[in-house]
Amino acid sequence: MSSQQTPASARRPIRELPDELISQIAAGEVVERPASVVRELVDNAMDAGAQSITLRLMGGGTRLISVEDDGGGIAPDELATALKRHATSKIGNLDDLESVMTMGFRGEALAAINSVSELTLLSRMDGQPTAFALDGRTGEIRPAARATGTTVEVKELFFSTPARRKFLKSDSTELAHCIEAVRRHALARPDVGFAIWHEGKLVEQWRVHPGAAGLEQRLADVLGEEFVAQSIAVEYNAGPLKVIGRAGLPDAARSRPDHQFAYVNGRFVRDKVVMHGARSAYEDVLHGHKQPAYALFMQIDPTLVDVNVHPTKIEVRFRDSRAVHQAVRHAIENALAAPRSQNLGDSTAQDKADFDLSAPAPKALPESASWQQGGMAFERPGPSTFSAPSYKPAGFLRPRMEGEQAMADLKALWNPPEHNEDLSAQEALPAAWPAPFAAKDDSLKAADSSKGVDTPPTLPEGDWPLGRAVAQLHGVYILAENKQGLVVVDMHAAHERIVYERLKNQLNTADGEGPRITSQPLLIPATFAANPTEVATAEACAEALEQLGLEISPLSAKTLAVRAVPTSLAQGDAVELARSVLAELAQHDASTVVQRAQNEILATMACHGAVRANRRLTLDEMNGLLRQMEETERSDQCNHGRPTWRQMSMRDLDALFLRGR
Repeated sequence: MSSQQTPASARRPIRELPDELISQIAAGEVVERPASVVRELVDNAMDAGAQSITLRLMGGGTRLISVEDDGGGIAPDELATALKRHATSKIGNLDDLESVMTMGFRGEALAAINSVSELTLLSRMDGQPTAFALDGRTGEIRPAARATGTTVEVKELFFSTPARRKFLKSDSTELAHCIEAVRRHALARPDVGFAIWHEGKLVEQWRVHPGAAGLEQRLADVLGEEFVAQSIAVEYNAGPLKVIGRAGLPDAARSRPDHQFAYVNGRFVRDKVVMHGARSAYEDVLHGHKQPAYALFMQIDPTLVDVNVHPTKIEVRFRDSRAVHQAVRHAIENALAAPRSQNLGDSTAQDKADFDLSAPAPKALPESASWQQGGMAFERPGPSTFSAPSYKPAGFLRPRMEGEQAMADLKALWNPPEHNEDLSAQEALPAAWPAPFAAKDDSLKAADSSKGVDTPPTLPEGDWPLGRAVAQLHGVYILAENKQGLVVVDMHAAHERIVYERLKNQLNTADGEGPRITSQPLLIPATFAANPTEVATAEACAEALEQLGLEISPLSAKTLAVRAVPTSLAQGDAVELARSVLAELAQHDASTVVQRAQNEILATMACHGAVRANRRLTLDEMNGLLRQMEETERSDQCNHGRPTWRQMSMRDLDALFLRGR
């Protein structure tokens, strides 16, 4: 017989796989490393109502993982069933699955873990005279001693699949992943205490923080006091969706996205919709490729989100992803909009958020029902999908000027007068600035940049947050005095933000069919070879492209022609612009892309229109700029994310000169 088998002779018959092999295959999806086991077991402990959870590890979790809780426990006659595949107490039918609010629900974890380790399940229910222990390998149940609650002990992980064990990293690396898994749980549940022991030593502990301020204290414990100090409270309602938490200030952005935490109904998720919504809220205020820091907790009607997407339950799917994206974006935008100068000198500058996530999760409700969770009220709408309300600027903004006057001011601003030492304060004042706010103060009426500047009088209580201008440094920085000390302002960056925000407001309130950017037809259309996705996107998003000032039409099945581009970008590469916009439209929601592209064009216009460095300003002009900064959204950063001002306190200045030492 030939050594080569024919395909027919090599064919194997179709048969059912053994249960043990099925469990090991499933374990490959659920149990990737020790941290996966920790996550699943802590999920179960929290679902059992635990108030205290202790994790004990050896060898980074490869030799021992023990999770102890003080929850409700498991009945003795249910211990063996708990280790079977798809055995769970959390769902019983399709309706339960579609409205699940527990951390676990698939009934796979314990069976998968038991198939690749030596597992012991020890539990005692309240009122039972003793606890019972189940040996996962033999199925033997014996009496044991412990208080009410459950202990799951996992030894020699992947002993039955040595090939999988070779893929694990060092003990210290696996330990770090285990700590991170508990850390994610701890952030969302300040009402639960957590302790982590490794090789008999306590490595992390987070105590219980009940009450309204519990979440903020837990954020400080887990992410550090610095995160709370350099973040601002977020609270936003959009129908059945509520977003709370804290968003890091742009100045506190990091080089890596290691401080980005998003939760849906208490479950940590890595969702592209949420992450993109958060990132888009920082587009105008982050510098370079910095990553924002945030901890967001979304609470939503469970029927509007599908958590049964991936075995690890870290991915979700929303019924209306656009509304969720907009809610996340607007929640952070609203929090970041108010200038931080408003809080200078206020001992309660850091917003105190009254968050309480300790309440039990709501069950599925009939249509038009309402419920309470974590001290917050929710109401389910009818069967139609929901949408987030449109963004409205904060109430501290001045009333907008009439369109003609505003545009006249901007045109005058884009052609600033040449430098002239003899210009009066009013003549040198940029047209986009209002009449000097200095008119409110007699001490500034007589101020003149050409004269010597005496020491300004002490600022009275409740005066301007950014203080009173005293000098201009090298035509670049404005120096101002406030109650805390010295304020240094980058005048170009600050004015750039003021002009940019005004342009955005004018575009958003334009009359007609909606905001759109003026375009300029090309004398000779720019053509390029396009792939099927680009052609389909150009045809489907013609209206969005028109709002962007672009006209792109197909010449053939594989060729597109760019016939018009935004006026301000007429000298750029039309093909490259078209390709980038089409790629964005294909990947993201059209309205998001339109707004982002509009903002980029307006930012370019504002940058060219802002007052330039080395331009001499009078004290009246400097004070006018400071007052505008105090009333303009996001005025703490310029359009490129660079800071516009810095505060130096008297303590900082005293330290420079060793005063008091």
